[in-house]
Amino acid sequence: MRSGRVGLTVVVAVLAAGVGVWGGVYHFALGAPNPCAGIVTPSSPTNATAAGPVPAAPPASGAPTGPTGRSSSGPVVNVVAAENFWGSLVSQLGGTHVNVTSIITDPNTDPHEYEANDSDAKAIKNAQYVIVNNVGYDDWATSLIAADGDTNQTVLNIGDMLGVSVTGGIVTGNPHLWYNPAYVNRTVQWMYDNLTTIAPSFTSYFRANLENLTVSLASLYQEVGLIRHLFSGTVVASTESIFVYLANATGLDLVSPPAFMEAVAEGNDPPDQSVVTFQCQLESGNVRVLVFNAQTVTPITTSMKAIAEEHNVSVTSVTETIVPPNDTFQEWMGGELNALYVALDAAALGR
Repeated sequence: MRSGRVGLTVVVAVLAAGVGVWGGVYHFALGAPNPCAGIVTPSSPTNATAAGPVPAAPPASGAPTGPTGRSSSGPVVNVVAAENFWGSLVSQLGGTHVNVTSIITDPNTDPHEYEANDSDAKAIKNAQYVIVNNVGYDDWATSLIAADGDTNQTVLNIGDMLGVSVTGGIVTGNPHLWYNPAYVNRTVQWMYDNLTTIAPSFTSYFRANLENLTVSLASLYQEVGLIRHLFSGTVVASTESIFVYLANATGLDLVSPPAFMEAVAEGNDPPDQSVVTFQCQLESGNVRVLVFNAQTVTPITTSMKAIAEEHNVSVTSVTETIVPPNDTFQEWMGGELNALYVALDAAALGR
């Protein structure tokens, strides 16, 4: 979990603007200039209203019980995934013909700040196939791969394959690739291509599992379409850039300052003005839902969550990695989408 590093400069700057801090929440001093003057928070469209009964979580077709392709005896491909969300997907594709080690699985670990150990280096050295997220998210893994120097090892560098770069900004430089449905589908296809190249004799088995996984993901992402259909344009906020891809996919209007979200994602203090702007947005009455990253908790994000709750903004949480760790990708992501739906529906009903 990232340690809170909200410096005194933020507090001093806020106090100078006529703001005090009580109980972890900023309060504007009486008689001080209104710091929210000029900050306009858009309102949600009137058609983004209560959606009715909460839909069931999308089924993970075949995922909980394992792949359904017809197997035969043969070699097992040793696979290392830097994070468990990618590990879950390649495990479903490879079935009995892969041995998958996911390095980051602890929900109390902030992947942005993970430090590799000797066990990680050994796992990567012994792997035939390594999957990394990249985009600055798991530099420790790319460093271990480079140090190993195994030219016969197959490496899937997802960020590079997608053309996402750390210099790209809040969207095209966003490392949270697994929250983009289109990116997930493309990555699954690359995993399949890699596995069939490494172990071509099991192509039919991998193909059957690919078809099963494709159906499962299509079912999962139906709820993305449902949210877009019912709540497109609804004004939401997020404490971190982790939600940007999913906000775009669901058509939600994410208004929280990009500078705030990027700073929190990188473990830095958000710029002073972005803190004030974010608070004003949450207090405006126009933000319906706050998405809170439960794995990057800092004093400032905790304060924003408290402000949202104080002003009747529905709050829902997301995580960086699969929680609980033994769930499949579909079970985890389906639960988060369902929770987002519930929060949007509650906000529409005024609860």
